[in-house]
Amino acid sequence: MERQRKAVALISGGLDSLLAAKVMLDQGIHVEGINFFTGFCVEGHTHAIRKKDKDKQKRNNALWSAEQLGIKLHIVDIIEEYKDIVINPKHGYGKNLNPCLDCKIFMVKKAYEWIQEHDFDFIITGEVIGQRPMSQRKEILPVVANESGAEDLLLRPLCAKNLPETKVEREGWVDREKLHDFSGRNRKPQMALAKAMNFEDYATPAGGCCFLTDKSYSKKLGDLWEHRGEKKYELDDIMLLKVGRHIRPNERFKMIVSREEGENHFLQGYRKQFDSLQILNFGGPMTLVDGITSDEDCEVAAKIVARYSQGKHEKSVTVEYRRKDGEVFEINVAPFKGDEIPEIWHV
Repeated sequence: MERQRKAVALISGGLDSLLAAKVMLDQGIHVEGINFFTGFCVEGHTHAIRKKDKDKQKRNNALWSAEQLGIKLHIVDIIEEYKDIVINPKHGYGKNLNPCLDCKIFMVKKAYEWIQEHDFDFIITGEVIGQRPMSQRKEILPVVANESGAEDLLLRPLCAKNLPETKVEREGWVDREKLHDFSGRNRKPQMALAKAMNFEDYATPAGGCCFLTDKSYSKKLGDLWEHRGEKKYELDDIMLLKVGRHIRPNERFKMIVSREEGENHFLQGYRKQFDSLQILNFGGPMTLVDGITSDEDCEVAAKIVARYSQGKHEKSVTVEYRRKDGEVFEINVAPFKGDEIPEIWHV
């Protein structure tokens, strides 16, 4: 008897990867999942931070998918290796700072290395022809297979019938007739398959899972690079870009102003790394300052913070300015009015 074939499935937490893995399980393939952590993942981070999102589901969809499938999930930290993909994408960026094609090639390459190390036979992804404009066009799919090194050990169960046979199919490891021919951006076929497989709860089918696809987030990251004079980042940088209002009154400094209580608590953890401001005589936002500030800059920053405090209609508000070196002083200011904070200051 031929041994049971083993495949590793790239599990993002979305519907497509869930279905692709289930199609293989239904063919008797031993499937394990792999999820690559880049630091740019959307799910869980902001919902966990913001108090206003306290009633929203706080789950890791990749772990949840693996649980629904009954498979082991390997979560692999690729934060450091991934930096070069974000900073120097060979195939360029998408609409925002999303290096989608380079990202896919990189993750399939890492999966290919993984199957070689763990004696697995092939790789599964949930890709569908035409679903994503940058990384899933028909002419692009071979690029992913070739540049990753996976070649025809990469199987896409949801659209395999629209593609040339892979070694996986030619060797009879899987039955090609039981694979699918999905294409395009319409998710109804996937949703129908999910229903047939008794999956009633799953991540929003068309939801993005990476902050780099978000216009606002990409603008903040671009601003960070521009004002640091180099395209570099650390994990704390990309986490802070997910939180608060980002306001840059001038080239010397930027402020991160919390929008609610949950963000207040989150930003408190960075007070030793940044200058910070807090309102003393009214409720107000926790605020970090990234950069060097003069006395004049400190007053401008205090007026901005006061504008977003409960004392915004008062004639005077007392703001505590705490430098990261330990120096603390108070500033009494009249809060800026709304139209006194130019739109151009908002990153």
